[in-house]
Amino acid sequence: RRPPRSTLFPYTTLFRSKIYKDGNTLVKVFNHELTPKADVLAEATNYARVEMTGLNMPHVTQVSKTETEDWSIATDYIEGKTLQELIEEDKANKGAYISKFVELQIEIHSKNCPQLPKMKDKLNSRISMSGLDATTRYELHMRLENMPRHLKLCHGDFNPSNVILGNDGKYYILDWAHATQGNASCDAAITYLDFLLAGDNDGAEMYLNEFCKKTDTAKQYVQKWIAIAATTQSVKGGQAEKDFLLKLVDVVEYE
Repeated sequence: RRPPRSTLFPYTTLFRSKIYKDGNTLVKVFNHELTPKADVLAEATNYARVEMTGLNMPHVTQVSKTETEDWSIATDYIEGKTLQELIEEDKANKGAYISKFVELQIEIHSKNCPQLPKMKDKLNSRISMSGLDATTRYELHMRLENMPRHLKLCHGDFNPSNVILGNDGKYYILDWAHATQGNASCDAAITYLDFLLAGDNDGAEMYLNEFCKKTDTAKQYVQKWIAIAATTQSVKGGQAEKDFLLKLVDVVEYE
């Protein structure tokens, strides 16, 4: 089926994908020049595997190829507002929204999804790709090696824009492209960095405090993951984002 003409987001060759709404379906079309077929199929497989956990999320309904040789993934379209939109519209209740946000992340971490890639393998690969000097890469690899090994479901890009409060009153978790099984505190460190990258320093601290309180996790432990998380996140961003993230790595004192 050919994707509809009206887009939700603009598309140029600089973007990996474009998104269309087609009735009750959301169609994500990937630029074949920037995204190999294997990556598209891996993303669709991630969705399908996470669906099996029973979490509230859009389900994959179709994977297909367009007339322009681009691959696409179709999922349920969820009518509602993102948590980010709700926070911006109702700043007085930001704390309550972030509290709910953390509860949803804890629910994710309560699940197991053994078919997903291991977070540790992905982190090691991205540290190697980071472009940092050999000494820093070695220190990061060793720090990762010494971290506790968990196999919890981790979202990998959990931020308020990836949560929708549907018109049915239920919360839905979007965008499982980066899902892995690994350590929940690393997932929290990635979320903390997402707040910082969005320019919401207050939200970042509010989030981290709430996560540590609800999970009875020492803040220092999550902070130990930040250098690793910043390095791995720097690989996929633009230059400005990369520069910002790598500054967080520079200030870390290695043990």
